[in-house]
Amino acid sequence: MKLVLIEGPGKKEAVSKYLGKDYKVVATGGHVRDLPEKKLGVDIHADFKPEYVIMPEKKKVVDLLKKEATKAEKIFFATDPDREGEAIAWHLSNILGVDPNSNCRISYNEISKKAVQNAIEKPHAIDANLVDAQQARRVLDRLVGYKLSPLLCKKIQGKLSAGRVQSVTLKLVVDRDREIENFVPEEFWSISAELEKNDKKFKAALVLPKNKKISNKEQAETVLKELENAKFIVSSVKRATKNIHAPAPFRTSDMQKDAQSKLAMNLKTTTAVAQTLYEGVDVSGEGKVALVTYIRTDSVRVAPDAQKSALDYIGSVYGTKYVPKIPNIYKGKKGAQDAHEAIRPISLDRTPESIKGKVQPNQYKLYKLIYERFVASQMADAKYDCLNVEIMAGNYLFKASGKTMIFDGYTRAYQTKEIDDDESNEINIPNLQENDELVLDKLIHEQKFTKPPARYNEGSLVDDMEKKGIGRPATYAQTVGILLSRSYVKRDGKSLISTDLGRRVVDLLVKFFKDIMNIKFTAEMEDKLDTIEDGGKNWQKIVSDFYFPFEKELKEAFADNFKDKIPDEISDVVCEKCGTNMVIKNGKYGKFLACPNYPSCKNTKQIIEKVCKCPKCNGEIIKKVSKSGKIFYGCSNYPKCDFSTWDIPTKYKCPECGSVLFLNNFKGKKIYKCIKCSFAKEEKKKEDGEVVST
Repeated sequence: MKLVLIEGPGKKEAVSKYLGKDYKVVATGGHVRDLPEKKLGVDIHADFKPEYVIMPEKKKVVDLLKKEATKAEKIFFATDPDREGEAIAWHLSNILGVDPNSNCRISYNEISKKAVQNAIEKPHAIDANLVDAQQARRVLDRLVGYKLSPLLCKKIQGKLSAGRVQSVTLKLVVDRDREIENFVPEEFWSISAELEKNDKKFKAALVLPKNKKISNKEQAETVLKELENAKFIVSSVKRATKNIHAPAPFRTSDMQKDAQSKLAMNLKTTTAVAQTLYEGVDVSGEGKVALVTYIRTDSVRVAPDAQKSALDYIGSVYGTKYVPKIPNIYKGKKGAQDAHEAIRPISLDRTPESIKGKVQPNQYKLYKLIYERFVASQMADAKYDCLNVEIMAGNYLFKASGKTMIFDGYTRAYQTKEIDDDESNEINIPNLQENDELVLDKLIHEQKFTKPPARYNEGSLVDDMEKKGIGRPATYAQTVGILLSRSYVKRDGKSLISTDLGRRVVDLLVKFFKDIMNIKFTAEMEDKLDTIEDGGKNWQKIVSDFYFPFEKELKEAFADNFKDKIPDEISDVVCEKCGTNMVIKNGKYGKFLACPNYPSCKNTKQIIEKVCKCPKCNGEIIKKVSKSGKIFYGCSNYPKCDFSTWDIPTKYKCPECGSVLFLNNFKGKKIYKCIKCSFAKEEKKKEDGEVVST
């Protein structure tokens, strides 16, 4: 028996099916070894040597792996094809005593029969450069997070965290919010003319010289008066054909951005659904089937055989005129991990319509988005007839432009933002010639005000992170999730808004750590870390060059008397020991009540959050915390009543008895269960606050 170790259990069925009975596939569930939780775990004075330990929650998994390894004639590591996956393979090889330089590593970009079988026939050594690149990031992030977080706790409030990528990402949100708040709208006026030629009307806009504008109504009326008797003469007519090139296939950030704008999926949902499409979804009648290539990538490269398949598909479905004369090749950005491909369907034979109704709705919608974007990326340009007209009226210049589609090209499969936002499409301008005199039908003037930049949403924040070089595909969703979970940022509809706490954190870090909070510095550090992959760069040297100047800043920050403490929230609960109103504090297991006279009075109390009536004794169901720190819900009459549940209360009421519905997550399915009666329904999708159930 040959043992194959993968990461996610979701792909176990598909990989096992493709490898056959001679192989046993076991999932690790991701990392099994890491730096210790409760100490730094990096020996700064021994060339930043990391101390790796088995993660507590993975001890049983490791015991199983060791047991299976003793029975295996050969062990292969088939972890994900990125730095993280390479590092996991290296850790596993150390734990199981496998030489990392032996042919023990197999890699595939898609979970298809062809890719998996080709990979098992071509095993190779674990890439030490990729491992070092991941180690450098892990050590650097541990040093920053472990050293900065206590500073925030000392100077702002307890239970705060900072991070190399998360803190500068938070600064993006804070800076945008402050820019919006400090924005002063400026008045300006637009003037346009409705003109006519041979009974055909069209509109032309007044164009002012650069850096000039009409700032008020009086100026607008002066211009209008000068134009009333002016002759409108065509001074220039330019016609041209404009080609708009197809968009590149999806990278991670593009997929996340388009999923939000086109499908209203947030980052967390998009990431989870994309992972299932990569690992394999349950297709009715077929079992587990992987649908797309690896979903954490910043590459736009497409394998030659996949491109040929796409061109054949386009020719047969849309016609040969939609096939570009020269296949579309896209250039990736500097530093992209080009060993990966862009995100694409594994097979174009599996159309979105062929799986509709056989998979979950979000899986179908995201697969359709990926499928159509990939097909469009390989199609011919869209073509437009463009007409640009300049018209002189005295000393004033007016312009009109129109664009008419003459060939839809890639837009037949996928609409891009450039096309959606183009207001000049299909403007009907009559056939004009130079020196034509036009009839003025009316002049239109309109008061306007400059607008502040839009607030970030999850998609636009990820887009900016990618453009500015902050983080990498595997970290985008995680970084935004941390900012939300730490209450540094909150949602307001689709927008992300920085909280007072988030602003305090940014201000403190900017005060003491100008490099860490500098976007350019962070991007340059990402590039330096990327160079480790190419070999020849010592990862310890890169960490050292960063750490020792940082350590000096850290000492100065701790020594500084500056504090920005958030005052405790005063409750209406009176301390029975000293008569003072107790305050709300944050602890390891959440919020609790404490006497403000500590240490002279050490009284503390649990905050009781009442949820609903107990179905067993009609007592109160309250929020509780287990010894391990996990939240559960139980009866306030314990131990007389032993009712408890791990399920989470929701805002929804049971349609049969009116009691609270609790949410149960079972094998990836969301089940709403009534706490009193037997009512239970699975969540199909969630839109506008309504649960749509089967």
